[in-house]
Amino acid sequence: MAKLTESMTNVLEGDSMDQDVESPVAIHQPKLPKQARDDLPRHICRDRTKRKIQRYVRKDGKCNVHHGNVRETYRYLTDIFTTLVDLKWRFNLLIFVMVYTVTWLFFGMIWWLIAYIRGDMDHIEDPSWTPCVTNLNGFVSAFLFSIETETTIGYGYRVITDKCPEGIILLLVQSVLGSIVNAFMVGCMFVKISQPKKRAETLVFSTHAVISMRDGKLCLMFRVGDLRNSHIVEASIRAKLIKSKQTSEGEFIPLNQTDINVGYYTGDDRLFLVSPLIISHEINQQSPFWEISKAQLPKEELEIVVILEGMVEATGMTCQARSSYITSEILWGYRFTPVLTLEDGFYEVDYNSFHETYETSTPSLSAKELAELASRAELPLSWSVSSKLNQHAELETEEEEKNLEEQAERNGDVANLENESKV
Repeated sequence: MAKLTESMTNVLEGDSMDQDVESPVAIHQPKLPKQARDDLPRHICRDRTKRKIQRYVRKDGKCNVHHGNVRETYRYLTDIFTTLVDLKWRFNLLIFVMVYTVTWLFFGMIWWLIAYIRGDMDHIEDPSWTPCVTNLNGFVSAFLFSIETETTIGYGYRVITDKCPEGIILLLVQSVLGSIVNAFMVGCMFVKISQPKKRAETLVFSTHAVISMRDGKLCLMFRVGDLRNSHIVEASIRAKLIKSKQTSEGEFIPLNQTDINVGYYTGDDRLFLVSPLIISHEINQQSPFWEISKAQLPKEELEIVVILEGMVEATGMTCQARSSYITSEILWGYRFTPVLTLEDGFYEVDYNSFHETYETSTPSLSAKELAELASRAELPLSWSVSSKLNQHAELETEEEEKNLEEQAERNGDVANLENESKV
């Protein structure tokens, strides 16, 4: 026990001496942003416990990003129209009611002040007195006259006279400002109602993405569909890989975005979305999944964000639908169940099977490893990868059989086999 304590003290003293000699000044690590600290790579992050993958885009298409510490809040007021449209419905309706109420109260107060200063309140019962506004005997009646003026109701009970020039000027000002307020608030409500966000809810994505063979190539696939009979015009699809990375210079890039080719160069990303379509990404050398195998896929911390854009046929407004897939939602070795059937004179889509998949034979190797095996086999390019693997296994079995036959000939068993065959 004494030796153990002595060795521990020696180690501690040695460490302290090394620290005193090598680093006399404490070196402070640079303070990283909170997002960077949360997404540090494994070889940097000290906490190696497995954490839950945080989505960048949720399944319903909403971006899981909150803007904090925004100091230039005045920029929201410079674009007040967009700010009002982006507000929630309860705040939008509250502002709609408050703007009209405050406007009516403001001009009603001015009408009441004009009548009060002119002395119309003191000559209410005097038939020889010509007031600015007839039958205006208090603030309530002035408020009602303000509403009638701005909304152009014109009941005819309270009427402005020609003996009040200040009232005529106020009438012109309120009419112009009232028209501006009507145009602004009604336009805001119209845009709020006609927003294409609800149209995006009828654009559906499959709950899972799959990886399987298609035309002899390993592909990543997901399915999209439109529930409405009115189509999305000029529909296009995009996909991005969201994954943190560290550059060779040591710079950490949180949530780095990499494009995933879903047919940009061939035009397959332009969709005629009448029936559900399976979007395919070929895993080749330019693909970020080139070196990922079935065993390695669950260990990756990545997210695939898919974006479907197009114009609504009924309104002509641009619509965008989004969804995402994390590693637990990517199925290796599966295909989508067909949903389109031919009926009597038409095609029918069964959306009950839209999200269903079935298992298929798919090699568990990465696309890079499959390409290396195919190049080693030196087989025709027209053969599929699966057939190449089978032929490669058959060649190995044939070589083993030849080796056994040669060994049998050396041992003298060939003669015995010939005698038995003659008998």
